Amino acid sequence: MNENRKYAYIILTAAIGSFTMAYASNGLSVILPTLASYFHISNILENWIVYIYLLVLSVAGVPLAKICGKYGLKRSFKLGLLIFSLGSLISALSFNIYLMLTGRIIQAIGATMTFVTNVSMITAEIPIQNRGHALGINVTGVYLGITISPTISGILVHNLSWRVVFLITVIMALISYFLLTKIDKEWIMEKEDLDKVGSLIYVIAVGLLLYAFSILNTTTGIVLLAISLVLLMIFVRYELKHENPVYEMRLFKNINYTTSNIVAMIAYLSTYVVSYVLNYHFQYILGLDAQTSGLILISTPVMMLLIAAQAGKLSDRIYPELLQLLGITLITIAIALLSQISYTTPIYVIVIAMIIQGIGHGFFSTPNNNIILSSVDNKKDIPTASASVATVRNLGQAFSLGILTVTFAFIMGNVEITPSNYHLLVLSNQTTLIIISILSVISIILSVIALKNRLKNKSS
Repeated sequence: MNENRKYAYIILTAAIGSFTMAYASNGLSVILPTLASYFHISNILENWIVYIYLLVLSVAGVPLAKICGKYGLKRSFKLGLLIFSLGSLISALSFNIYLMLTGRIIQAIGATMTFVTNVSMITAEIPIQNRGHALGINVTGVYLGITISPTISGILVHNLSWRVVFLITVIMALISYFLLTKIDKEWIMEKEDLDKVGSLIYVIAVGLLLYAFSILNTTTGIVLLAISLVLLMIFVRYELKHENPVYEMRLFKNINYTTSNIVAMIAYLSTYVVSYVLNYHFQYILGLDAQTSGLILISTPVMMLLIAAQAGKLSDRIYPELLQLLGITLITIAIALLSQISYTTPIYVIVIAMIIQGIGHGFFSTPNNNIILSSVDNKKDIPTASASVATVRNLGQAFSLGILTVTFAFIMGNVEITPSNYHLLVLSNQTTLIIISILSVISIILSVIALKNRLKNKSS
């Protein structure tokens, strides 16, 4: 196979895999009210259908990046697609909420293996002068999945069944698997033994952190949060002393690597929760069906899709830190506008804010990935940086739903969403978006620091 064809297969396989995982994650936003009605579950458990998926993605990302890098990126990608397909089948055939959550956990393990390997394959194989463009195509795959998932899922659940939403992801995963068999190269990125102790500490610490965050309104949540923070400090100290750490903490000595990771987490936190807040608003407050809600929710990801690939090309020619700053500023403006949402807010105002948000995230995502991955000098650290891209995205999304879940718990309590508590749902949505707006302002400040650091390095 010639080099250009190999590059094309790598980029296409990664993009379809990213598309599938994005569809599996975002497509559930419009069917949550249907699932809540089918399983007769509360608002808190309704969020957990998505939250448990994101929790596993966040917990498993870093250790699986090392494992996949050691045993082969291609082999791990293929196995991840099969595991994901199994989880999708279990979710599709669920007859109670516990089987659904089990399927979602298995789905997330498979999805994690694809997330940490697809970007690694691109970074390891695609020449640096074309890497931004390749990453842009991969991000476009993510946004294409995000774009059509609310609409397609809404149509499927409205006209067929919520089970079909899960079954369609099996087909997409198998297509990616077939394309992967056309690539005859394997990438082994790790030679050393896995840091088992560090991996265990990380898994327990992050798992406790995210679980604690979702029940922060309770004494148990506060205690678990404190324990998780102590474990994270132990993890950092242990990794700094380890010869072959599961996560190379020294990468954070690079200012742009550090700031861009934090900004990415806040950006994904800001963007992800909006689709759930707006879906609750559309279906519960405005009484729209899943199909109509999905059609409106397409506004943001369509703009992401249109901008992302071009932003990737642009980040190869100008400072990606500048594009990152532009993107996060637009996202912040959009979230601030949406934080005023109420019973009387016109839909066109919501759509305008969603379009601004989509443009912002389109400008932000690919340059941000480029900054993080290009900050790595040692090739053996590529899987770690790749895992970082996936992990901060998943952590941001998990924290966003965690904030929404905790806000629900404080304002609404653990109840089914009914007309009698719609006014509390509106207040919960507003409060969540105000918190997100404040965090987004912090990300603007960090983006300015990253840009100043790049300009300083350029002048010196």
